[in-house]
Amino acid sequence: MQLQRGFTMVELIMVIVIAGILAAVAAPRFFEVDVFRSRGFADEVKASLRYAQKTAIAQRRFVCVAFTANRVTLTTGPTVDCGTDLQSPTGEASYVINAPANTAFAVTPANFNFNALGRPSAGQVINVTGATNAITIEAETGYVH
Repeated sequence: MQLQRGFTMVELIMVIVIAGILAAVAAPRFFEVDVFRSRGFADEVKASLRYAQKTAIAQRRFVCVAFTANRVTLTTGPTVDCGTDLQSPTGEASYVINAPANTAFAVTPANFNFNALGRPSAGQVINVTGATNAITIEAETGYVH
């Protein structure tokens, strides 16, 4: 008596069903790239705000954050005017983050600063289009989350 090798019909159907479920769940995510770009941009802005706060504390200077239509710019200075570009951690002369296509943010006021103690001039809530969570800066501590 020879032993037959192969898959049973039940095993084959289960594999097809599982593959179909995975395709139905994963396929739409491949076509909505803007959501991933928005989330990545929000995470990058959050990291930049933390960098701005830590730089203000380390250098005992003001670090100003300016939001324009599609970019974030960090500058530094001994006063709240912040006339000098803040060098990025990668060594670039100025710290500027450009928003990807179809991504924007809403923040009021558009400009604020961190003082030498790391406290922001005002508490902030930054909404990034496409990202599900807003970026919040606590007014007293400067905690960015």
